[in-house]
Amino acid sequence: MHLDGKIGFERLLPDYAALQSWEVYSANILTEFRQMHDEGREVAKFKTLAQEIAALPRCKEKEDMAESLAELMQKAPMRADYPYFEPSDLDEIRKHRPADRKTFSAPKNKESLRERIQGAWLGRIAGCLLGKPIEGIRFHELNYILQQTGNYPLKRYIRADELTEEIISACSFKLRGRCFVDTIQIAPFDDDTNYTVMAACKLIDVYGRDFTPADVARCWVDSQPKNAYCTAERVAFINFVNGYYPPYSAIYKNAFREWIGAQIRGDYFGYINPGNPELAAEMAWRDASISHVKNGIYGEMFVAAMLACAAVCDDIEAVIKGGLSEIPEKSRLYEAISEVFSWRDKGLTVEECIKIVHERYNESDSHDWCHTIPNAILVAISLLYGECDFEKTVCLAVSGAFDCDCNGATAGSVIGMLLGAKKIPSCWTESFNGQLQTTLFGLETVSVASLCDLTMQHIQ
Repeated sequence: MHLDGKIGFERLLPDYAALQSWEVYSANILTEFRQMHDEGREVAKFKTLAQEIAALPRCKEKEDMAESLAELMQKAPMRADYPYFEPSDLDEIRKHRPADRKTFSAPKNKESLRERIQGAWLGRIAGCLLGKPIEGIRFHELNYILQQTGNYPLKRYIRADELTEEIISACSFKLRGRCFVDTIQIAPFDDDTNYTVMAACKLIDVYGRDFTPADVARCWVDSQPKNAYCTAERVAFINFVNGYYPPYSAIYKNAFREWIGAQIRGDYFGYINPGNPELAAEMAWRDASISHVKNGIYGEMFVAAMLACAAVCDDIEAVIKGGLSEIPEKSRLYEAISEVFSWRDKGLTVEECIKIVHERYNESDSHDWCHTIPNAILVAISLLYGECDFEKTVCLAVSGAFDCDCNGATAGSVIGMLLGAKKIPSCWTESFNGQLQTTLFGLETVSVASLCDLTMQHIQ
């Protein structure tokens, strides 16, 4: 096409083939079908149509058909036998929490609290770093690597210098060029730490504790480029730019609205509300609702509430239950985490628990691999079976595979908060020297000490 005076007289279309798949709704229509089914809608009759649309080459017509199908599925009635009630509205969420909710006392000693806050920051960074070089690996290949390097069961960082050519060539997972602990001097940027820093330095520090979902949307656009966001967050970011604001930004062309993205964003709201899981969960809701619904929201509320409890409680079981107390009792996430307690009570080993997760969820299916629920289950397993030991907890969280850097970061944050920095062995923190890289504008590198200072300032 010549550009000499023709622009404005014909309709220009995106180059759908060149777009990243997260940005093309029709490329994710099968995920949308799964999501609608998970939400309880009677959509079975649309499966063949969804498959046929998915098989088409990318084009405007495919996008139109995917949107039309989504509208039809959204209008489908709920299945009569669907046992869950999963609101996304905060008031409704609160109405359907468990009745026997425990209260926690506010912290009394600032020095002790800062020690815990530092433990949470260090734990999140270390847990993320443990899983980062193997993010996306399948369970059997992870176990192979661990066995070949004398690190099975997982008990330390995986190092680049122990990966022989034989190990590398035996794995379909690409191990070269990844960020291993022996190749760094400071912690590398990762979305699992970017969001925590963003909440501290860009959201609360600018908008205050009374921030709104719209403030979060503005913060995202002002803080990072589009490609720093993934899946549900990428879709929400594009929605903001195109004029779709919360809560519509969470649902418009967003097939990833119950994926793990919100669950990795909730930590800071727990950090700044020690002893107040309800307020931590409310802040998490304000953040999560811009990109997620239902269990996608609950995952962030669960994590934030756990951290608020862990800041003032030494009982990991009470911490997990404190997190559960802030989400609907008849939700899939509540049911799934509650079942972890029943496995423990029945005497199942941690290996048996992880096996059940892999039997129920297919790690080779992106919807299962990245969904909030299986990853939250693995975090709960690691916390409950980790015996309040930092090393054991983060290693269990990562060794279950799935989204392992996310799970390592979340478990590390919770157990780090409960234990405090002094009880985290130095071998887990010395590699990054108290420094963290980010992709946030104007914050290329931040120190853990400065993040702890800011966190203490944000606590009321």
